[in-house]
Amino acid sequence: MIIFDLEKHAIDLIREHEPPEGYHLAFSGGKDSVVVKYLADMAGVKYQAFYNVTTIDPPDVIYFIREFHGSVKFIKPKRPLLTALPFRGAPRDDMPWCCDGYKESYHPQGVMITGIRAEESNKRADRREFEENYRHTGRWYLNPIIGWASDEIWNYIRSNGIPYCKLYDMGWKRIGCLFCPNATPREKAMHARHYPGYERAFRRAFRALYARRKEQGRDSVDRWASGDEMFEWWIKG
Repeated sequence: MIIFDLEKHAIDLIREHEPPEGYHLAFSGGKDSVVVKYLADMAGVKYQAFYNVTTIDPPDVIYFIREFHGSVKFIKPKRPLLTALPFRGAPRDDMPWCCDGYKESYHPQGVMITGIRAEESNKRADRREFEENYRHTGRWYLNPIIGWASDEIWNYIRSNGIPYCKLYDMGWKRIGCLFCPNATPREKAMHARHYPGYERAFRRAFRALYARRKEQGRDSVDRWASGDEMFEWWIKG
C-alpha cells in the first residue's frame, strides 16, 4: 500500500471514531507515536496526548518530548520504579509488573489512540483497528497504524519532515524503558553505554534486592555471589 493510501485510511479511521469529548492519545516519544500524533493533527480531531513516566525513561526521550511536543501531559507514578524493585523483584518478560504499574498505568475512560503495529509482535498481530479493552468496560482503543510496516513509518516521517528522537540515529531500534526485560542483551548493553548513571542506579537496586532476599533466607539468591552478579545475569536475558 502506498503512503498516501495509508495516510488516508488512518485519517479516515481517526475521524470516524472521534468521541464527543475527544481522544486520549498514548504518546511514548518513539517513531510510531510521532506518526500517530501527526495523523491526529492532520485529521483535525480533539485529543489530549499523555506520556506515562516510568522513572527509567531514556533522558533523551524526555528532552525530545519537551522540545517538540510541549502539549503532552506527563503522568507520573507514585513511586520510582527502582525503589519498588527490591520489594517486587526483577521485572521479567513473563512477569512484567513494570508494564502494568508504570508503562501502561494510565487507562482513562473513553477512546485511546495508540501507535501499536502488528509487525511488532505476535501478540499485537492479533489486535484490531478499533477494539474494546477486554479488562475494562467502556474503554476503547483505536490503532490507526496497526497495519503499517517499519519502513513505511520511516518513509512517512522523512517525507513529511516529522521530528524524531535522535537516539534512532545513534543505533537504537526501540526507545522504551531502559533495561527493559524485552530488550535484547545488545540493546541493554547500549543502554549501559549511553546512560552509565542509570546502570549504577540499577546495580544499587539489585544490591538491595539481593540483600533483602538473603535476609529472608531465600535459597534462590544462592546462585549469585552478589547483587551485581544478579544484575549482570538479568541484563543478559
